[in-house]
Amino acid sequence: MAKVLLMTDSASDITREDEEKYGIRVVNFKLAVGEKSYTARMDFDNNGLYKILEEYDGIPSTSQITKFDFYDIYKEVYEQGYSDVIYVSINQKGSATYSNSVLAKEELYEKHPEIKEKLNIYNIDGKSYTGAYGYPVIEGAKKAMKGASAEEIVDFINDWVDNCVIFFGMYSLKYAKKSGRIPAAAAFVGEVMGLRPVSRIQHNQITTEAKVRGDKALIPKILDLTVNEMIPKTPYCIVYGNDESVRDEMTAAITKKVGYPPEKFFQIGAEVAVNAGPKVVGVIFKSHNK
Repeated sequence: MAKVLLMTDSASDITREDEEKYGIRVVNFKLAVGEKSYTARMDFDNNGLYKILEEYDGIPSTSQITKFDFYDIYKEVYEQGYSDVIYVSINQKGSATYSNSVLAKEELYEKHPEIKEKLNIYNIDGKSYTGAYGYPVIEGAKKAMKGASAEEIVDFINDWVDNCVIFFGMYSLKYAKKSGRIPAAAAFVGEVMGLRPVSRIQHNQITTEAKVRGDKALIPKILDLTVNEMIPKTPYCIVYGNDESVRDEMTAAITKKVGYPPEKFFQIGAEVAVNAGPKVVGVIFKSHNK
């Protein structure tokens, strides 16, 4: 009988509760803050992370999950008796983690042909960040618990990540400026003018979809963009940071507009917060615009 494991990394922002409830394996990124090194979700929770970001003047950095990490994990999964492991990664243009997971599989199969015959390893590029690939991992794990085959789950996840969009707003340009995501001069002008960018994250790309003036205009713009593109009656999720009031405001606005509430909430962890800052809001949804 097939024994299927869903696996992802901590940038998916899956909660501890969902990780344990659905038997998902989450591999954690490391965060360097000056000379100190932390492991995401182990050394701090999200509130602890936000505190670190606020107190540190430099640029924290996250490190990729290595080929050696994946190699050891795959061997462990094999020894635990799994027939299939489906790993869904942070987008491959934002991190070498996906390619490392593929290299580890290739090396494992080359060195241990007996494992190749018994353990199927599926590597899926999540093509995005946070719940954009965390959500289908959770849904895939639910399907596995109900007896779905690995192939059925892989097809479901690929369909979601191929058609998923995030419209994502930042309430400050400070962190994007520090990380280099926005040039210093543009960030300075933007802050002076009170501009708030709305980013579009899709197909491994982050682009600026719109700019609004002032915090109050951010959620209405995200709502308009989302409703214009979201496939009707499909599930959607809310992404947020350290301010639950903007999460609740976004939730109320979109629920009223589309007639049903979000499926999940994803609070950003280190991998997104170091570039966007702790105060953000956005919507994750399946788009009819490919």
